[in-house]
Amino acid sequence: MHDIIDSKSLAILHVSLRWESDFASHVETFYVPLNVWRELELFPNSLAQALAGQRAGSVLKASFSPGSLLPAHDEARVRLFPQESFAQGRWVPRLGRFYPRGLLPGYAQNPQPFRCKAISDGGVSADFNHPLVKQPLELEITVAEVQKKRADTGGVCHDWLQVICDGPGMQVRQSQTSTDFFADDPYARADAQDDAHFYGKPRMVSHIDDQADATISSLYGRLLKPGSRVLDLMSSWNSHLPESLELAELTGLGLNHKELTNNPRLSDSVVHDLNRNPVLPFSNQEFEAVICTVSVEYLTHPEEIFREVVRILKPGGIFIHTFSNRWFPPKVVRIWTELLEWERPGLVLEFFLLNGAFDHLHTFSARGWPRPVSDRHFPQVPLSDPVYAVWGQTRV
Repeated sequence: MHDIIDSKSLAILHVSLRWESDFASHVETFYVPLNVWRELELFPNSLAQALAGQRAGSVLKASFSPGSLLPAHDEARVRLFPQESFAQGRWVPRLGRFYPRGLLPGYAQNPQPFRCKAISDGGVSADFNHPLVKQPLELEITVAEVQKKRADTGGVCHDWLQVICDGPGMQVRQSQTSTDFFADDPYARADAQDDAHFYGKPRMVSHIDDQADATISSLYGRLLKPGSRVLDLMSSWNSHLPESLELAELTGLGLNHKELTNNPRLSDSVVHDLNRNPVLPFSNQEFEAVICTVSVEYLTHPEEIFREVVRILKPGGIFIHTFSNRWFPPKVVRIWTELLEWERPGLVLEFFLLNGAFDHLHTFSARGWPRPVSDRHFPQVPLSDPVYAVWGQTRV
């Protein structure tokens, strides 16, 4: 084991980016294998100097005012385009949404996103500024491990702070205006049959890899109180809860009886199709918490489900959604497939905001962790599935 971070080190860093929007608190976490010799100098000078000489277990914190970590907001980066030039009229721009710049004339095949800031008779106002440029940001860096690097010093060079900041900010409204996620039949699906047909056969499969599962389990362990009565909404054979978490009751609501009976954590289960009947078969204020794991993208009546969850939660009860970037294509709702990855937490956050009964809203992400070598997709897919979470508490 190498003792300290120096030019011959490979440092494993766990980086948290924290920020506040008008509506929620946000934490983005990232796994950084830092090749010190060629990548440390890409950090801000103050951070680079602070990291040099640190040992495993060290924790560093730094705050950045708007424009100091990311380029400052520049009004010249907001440009007006005729609506008919928006991908030659094949796409309809929607307020607050993000789109690849390649849809605009003069930016062919450019994947970088821009935000549709305004729509008027004059055209589409496209904002090329980073969505976090006006936000104060906080970084917390934990030195998880320090290794001695091999003798070679070549290879790929990553600007890790740019990588970490690529995506965060897209999940919030652009002021007080709701993002237009709901035009164009957003909840249409390729397979519109009753879900009972598709889910009639049990699927004892993992929908995320073990690292992502551990991240979700850890999050639930932090947010759920021991001794609570919890509803696992859209449940299956795995509730993704830490073994050490003792609950008074865990009820699973899902679509397949065999999957539910094979879930060892459930104390009770109900087979119920939410898309056919969004009324939850539970009493008012029956639960302290409701969790929904890798399933929100299948809801065709999310507004009704959110109202029902408010009804069955006790005041101050918590509703937690966790998800990744994988799904069953026939059953996922259309809007989910059309959104850029970082807009999906924004869609779920919008469900909370439009409901209006929740406080203390939060979003969370975990990206960049290595995929376990035992996973069947390793090494073709070297990184773990990303994890996104959105949660809030009902008003007391």
